Amino acid sequence: MITPVITIDGPVASGKGTVARKVAQALGFHLLDSGAIYRAHAIACLSRNLDFNEINVLEEQAKALSLRFEGEKIWLDGADATDTVRSEAAGMAASTLSAIPEVRAALLQRQRDFAEAPGLVADGRDMGTIVFPNAPLKIYLTTTAEVRAGRRAGQVAAQRLAALEEDTAKGLIEKGNSPIITGLLETLRAQVQNEVEAQIRQRDSQDKSRAVAPLKPALDAIVIDNALHRPTQTVDAVLALWKLRAARL
Repeated sequence: MITPVITIDGPVASGKGTVARKVAQALGFHLLDSGAIYRAHAIACLSRNLDFNEINVLEEQAKALSLRFEGEKIWLDGADATDTVRSEAAGMAASTLSAIPEVRAALLQRQRDFAEAPGLVADGRDMGTIVFPNAPLKIYLTTTAEVRAGRRAGQVAAQRLAALEEDTAKGLIEKGNSPIITGLLETLRAQVQNEVEAQIRQRDSQDKSRAVAPLKPALDAIVIDNALHRPTQTVDAVLALWKLRAARL
């Protein structure tokens, strides 16, 4: 029996990761965060000071990638690399490396191996076009760069503040119950908004213009602009669509 797959593609900060995780939880499916695989490969290359022009070396590193997922934790070379893999630096490097055909080919089968019973929700940029072209349900999430930057700026601000403050402040950030911390977060968010939007636009340009597997909706994908939707609303819509498609399998 062929394992059912739901693909959720979209640009950076489109909400696809959150939606994919919640859909997978609701259905009891496995989850593939393909972006984390490329980011982990980028971190592995950066930590080894590999030359991004040495294609053969980058390809070999992709094949030898020591990577493990445990819930929301990402283990690289036996160490917890979750925060490093989620960093903006990892994202920018991954965007560059993912444009290299040899790297994409080396990581392709590793992604497809995630498709195991009872099913898989695959989150990425080419899940519906390249990795799982026969998936019965393909979703493409999108919205404007400005809206996406607003979402990501809050995350970046929290990360920067947590890096500066002591453990007590970190606890307050997590709880969100301190007016002082809230004010600092808002100030930082406003400061990084333009920076984050510029990075997002650069990522969009790189992802859409690369010669191999450019970012775009699959021809049979359902495009959802989730600018005005809460994540739960988008999740409910995807689950309703899956119910209709699954009935035909």
